[in-house]
Amino acid sequence: MSQLSRELALRIALATRVLPGVDVPQLIGILHEKVGSPLDDEKLKAITVTNLKTGIGSLDGEEDGEDIGIGLENIKLAVRYLWGEEEEDEGLPEIQTYKEGDIPESIRVAVASNSGALLNGHFGSCIRFLVYQLSRTECRLIDIRSTIEADNADDRNLFRATMIEDCHVLFVQSIGGPAAAKVIRADIYPIKVPDVIDAVDKLTEFQSVFDAAPPWMAKALGRGAEERKRFVAHE
Repeated sequence: MSQLSRELALRIALATRVLPGVDVPQLIGILHEKVGSPLDDEKLKAITVTNLKTGIGSLDGEEDGEDIGIGLENIKLAVRYLWGEEEEDEGLPEIQTYKEGDIPESIRVAVASNSGALLNGHFGSCIRFLVYQLSRTECRLIDIRSTIEADNADDRNLFRATMIEDCHVLFVQSIGGPAAAKVIRADIYPIKVPDVIDAVDKLTEFQSVFDAAPPWMAKALGRGAEERKRFVAHE
């Protein structure tokens, strides 16, 4: 890594952040195998989605890359990082004004994201959390939180959980058991959504849950114990 320019090193580091289970040395090894060495701008721009998919697959013995546990959209995003096309995400949604109490009967929801307004992030590697205030009839983006500082934390998963400790729900593409335990201990309810989807589309779909809120959600909404009791058996 020391022989790479700062720009190339950053591009490779950003790519690994959207490839769960692949670290920087492993990715550099794949790049050397696919395009040769030394790595330079021209070689990184020659990387294809197929190169990356088969290279990552070979790490676990899956040469065809069909069972590597990393979504195709994430691999495409990693390639764009390697090409130097995603240093700044111009597709980020606009944060809307919000103050406490603006939206009655609402909860706060974090969405793990790697690009734009998509729900396409894994908890331990997503680039940012999109934070929404959500009620049965309204969905408002109130914050965007970069996870870059988590990379230097002793416990990255705990750091990330603390970043969203004011939220009630977390939507992610995937999350491991130990990380999920830290999220749940922070009183955040994790929900896995394997397919890439627009965050607002998913939250709009989720709004139907307000009609028959499970106990954890009824508690977050400040509803009485009697109302919550109706759903205990279901949960």
